[in-house]
Amino acid sequence: MEPQTATYIVLQELRRRTERDKLAQLYPDDGPLRRELYHKHTAMLAAGAIHAERVALGGNRIGKTLSIGGYEMALHLSGLYPPWWEGKRFDEPILTWAAGTKASKVRDVNQKFLLGSLHQRKGYTEAVGGLIPSARLGRLTRRSGVADAVDQVVVNHISGYENVCTFKSYEEGRTSFEAEGVDFIWLDEEPPKPIYDECKMRILTTRGCILSTFTPVEGMSETVMSLLEGSEFL
Repeated sequence: MEPQTATYIVLQELRRRTERDKLAQLYPDDGPLRRELYHKHTAMLAAGAIHAERVALGGNRIGKTLSIGGYEMALHLSGLYPPWWEGKRFDEPILTWAAGTKASKVRDVNQKFLLGSLHQRKGYTEAVGGLIPSARLGRLTRRSGVADAVDQVVVNHISGYENVCTFKSYEEGRTSFEAEGVDFIWLDEEPPKPIYDECKMRILTTRGCILSTFTPVEGMSETVMSLLEGSEFL
């Protein structure tokens, strides 16, 4: 075996091991980032077992998107729930949405956290470095009109079936959120109330749930007011 080939194989194996550990790097049992220090985050995750609607409101850079929204979405799609998990679980194939304000923002945030970076291989696109291990990723469908954006991804659950995640944006309008039943919806950034109301309709037949993660930069908007009304605060 040529040295260059051997080096490549070693690097590939190191990359795979790093990817596999990305989920485990969040909420470890011990160390400076140990789980017990993030009781608000874990309480929000656990609340999914009870509440169909949850919203993580807070300032920037406190981990709402990555360690709450992205983390839970990755767990549901892959089935790689940690032993300590007390939140909602799905035990059959699911359809999920990950949505944000604009398609380019969804690409740079939701897609980046879940899938990592896209690389063009011979005849196919590979995603590497996201919360979902690349070994669990199936076919990727590209979004037209937005460079390097994914429209839909299939994820191979550890139980053997396939789950689907569709990336959506609020700029597509309320009608693009109509029609189908959805099991889990992750809304990153505040949605217009008509879109949020459509999302609520999508989970009625599936008994699914909505997880919103955003900073209320517009203050007490119609969406925020409706979410806070009658809410249980953690």
